Amino acid sequence: MAGRLVLGTRGSPLALIQAGFCAAGLRRAGFEVELRRIRTTSDRRPDVPLSVIDQRDVFTRQLDEALLAGEVDLAVHSMKDVPTGLPGGIALAAVAGREDPSDVLVSEEGWTVDGLPEGARVATSSLRRRAQLLHRRPDLRIVEIRGNVDTRIRKVREGAAEALVLARAGLERLGLEAPRVVVPHEILLPAAGQGALAVAMRSDDPRLREIRRLLNDPVAERAVEAERSLLRELGGGCRVPVGAYAVVAGGRVRLRGSVVSPDGRAVCGGEESGEEPEEVGRTLARRLLERGADEILDCVGRVRL
Repeated sequence: MAGRLVLGTRGSPLALIQAGFCAAGLRRAGFEVELRRIRTTSDRRPDVPLSVIDQRDVFTRQLDEALLAGEVDLAVHSMKDVPTGLPGGIALAAVAGREDPSDVLVSEEGWTVDGLPEGARVATSSLRRRAQLLHRRPDLRIVEIRGNVDTRIRKVREGAAEALVLARAGLERLGLEAPRVVVPHEILLPAAGQGALAVAMRSDDPRLREIRRLLNDPVAERAVEAERSLLRELGGGCRVPVGAYAVVAGGRVRLRGSVVSPDGRAVCGGEESGEEPEEVGRTLARRLLERGADEILDCVGRVRL
């Protein structure tokens, strides 16, 4: 037996599935793994809009604290929820299980974004999605929605909105049956790290290299590094209107990025490629800032959904 690990996770159905994916890989290598559920700020304030909870680590803080206190040995997060600046003493041990990072539009009618009726209500708690949707369709009414994925789908079916935007990866990991249409990246560029899982550990844990060897996906890691480098250089967290998507091929990283004002009227976008993921992200960020992205990001703090 390789030893025993306590894996911290949020308690939502999706979080448990994601933690279970990583736990299965560790168990195959001989580890005994215990899943421990930990309530985060987001879980404790389920009815408060994320834009009001002015905290970048809304999904991760309590898990970080449990790691540093030695209560858990590793924690699994949705990568898009992980702040680009990690607390001291914590490291990203692995980038695991990346699925298609695209967003999907869920509606009983199977609408596309362009096919939605004039003035349709679209539910999302993401400022990035709000901004990009309004850039494409300024007539849409964006409504705030919270809750687990199945709860959000139920709310829309009960009349809270005509359509709902979700991450394709989460919907498919849950195996939920809901009419959905994949939204092209030209309309909704994903969040940095979307579709990937982050495995966090104490940076001084002697098992970190072994966990990395077992769970890390090197190709996904390079793509996510570029996306998070862009976000970090822009000075943004996981809840700003920044889209980022990188593709790795032939040893090179090609990164697309966009910054859109919350009302959808102003947009800065671009593309960069190179061999070093972090440098690709930094270079693209500098170009976007030169084109006016800083002005968009400066105004975000004054906007509330």
